[in-house]
Amino acid sequence: MKTSAIDPAFERALSAEIVASELLRMRVLAAALVVLLVANQLLFLFARDLVEQLTHKPLPAWLPARIIGPFLAYEIVALRVLRSRLARGSAFPIAARFANALIETSLPTVILWWINKFATPAVAFGTWPTMLYFIFIVASTLRLGFVLPAFTGTVAAAGYLGIATWVLSFEGVATDPNHILKAALMVAAGVVAGLVALRLREKFRRAVEEAVSRERVTNLFGQHVSPAVVDRLLDSPPEFTGDIREIGVMFLDIRNFTGNARGRPPEAVVEFLNTAFAFMIEAIDRHGGFINKFLGDGFMAIFGAPLEDPAAARHAVEAAREILAEIDERGLSHAAWPLRVGIGLHVGPAVTGNVGSPRRKEFTAIGDTVNLASRLEQLTKEYPARLIVSDSLMAALGASGTRAAKPLGSVAVKGYAEPIRIWGLD
Repeated sequence: MKTSAIDPAFERALSAEIVASELLRMRVLAAALVVLLVANQLLFLFARDLVEQLTHKPLPAWLPARIIGPFLAYEIVALRVLRSRLARGSAFPIAARFANALIETSLPTVILWWINKFATPAVAFGTWPTMLYFIFIVASTLRLGFVLPAFTGTVAAAGYLGIATWVLSFEGVATDPNHILKAALMVAAGVVAGLVALRLREKFRRAVEEAVSRERVTNLFGQHVSPAVVDRLLDSPPEFTGDIREIGVMFLDIRNFTGNARGRPPEAVVEFLNTAFAFMIEAIDRHGGFINKFLGDGFMAIFGAPLEDPAAARHAVEAAREILAEIDERGLSHAAWPLRVGIGLHVGPAVTGNVGSPRRKEFTAIGDTVNLASRLEQLTKEYPARLIVSDSLMAALGASGTRAAKPLGSVAVKGYAEPIRIWGLD
């Protein structure tokens, strides 16, 4: 898969994922701030004596609301603004993301500033607000990039060292290595969060690449390609620009379908086809083929392309016989709506590749091999055989195929100078 085809899809998907992650991160932080505000406010209202034992100073009853409330209000407003921009289809500016990280990560610094007004530095810097920095750093992983988490860690370290220096002076900070160590851990945590975000971004890229590749394969080969074939194509994706391959081609047609469908409700017709095609497609999948196209009440299947298969002839015969055996075992040919089919098989060289316009292409096979397989299917209406194969296919099967074969003679086929020998393999 060419990078140029992947990159636009990845950038669009990444932008959508960044916005979704940003929404999730802001919701989580808003919920955390609500819990933090409610818990502290209840503590200040109903257990203020217990809190004042640590501060040794009277505390304002609504101090948590004054400190955390503005940050919670900002988070709610920022969340609404982001949703509004998304509704208008506007991008999320990178400068706004940096400003948002700066404002959010300043909350623990503001809390520490307030606590130092009522408590000793030992109490202020030894309580939970210093750990709040790490919540914002961990949450920054959802920004899916390295720079913003690293920036968050740097802002946290700068805020912590700034408030510690303001309270304790340069000498006080220098004599207590714990403050410097905490700041260093915040920077390191930001770097680690950035590396984790890069890892998540890379995994997301690979997921998008696989999804785009699978979509490309599905567009080329249709929804009826087996998962096993898709996986093999993704392992070594060819360009499908045009090639001559030795392939097996199967044409299958449901006999007297139009007459039986006449007078029946449309939903019954569709249900009949879906039920009939279901086990037929499974049989073809099991033998390495794929349905190239549906032809109303029939289909064309290919064996040996786009993935090379030296045993394409044998696999085509096995798939055809499995379909016929399933019809017989279920008694479908004698049901209320009889299911009777004619199958033509031929093996030979064909041009394979992507055919269509720049906007819509599909993988197909072209040439005499395809035409003859279609003609053999038509001959099942004239000969007493549900499965007719060409002499070329019999030669590809070798001695093992001739034991169950019934020679049907030779038939003149348009485009061929000599009559073609055909065989019945019922």
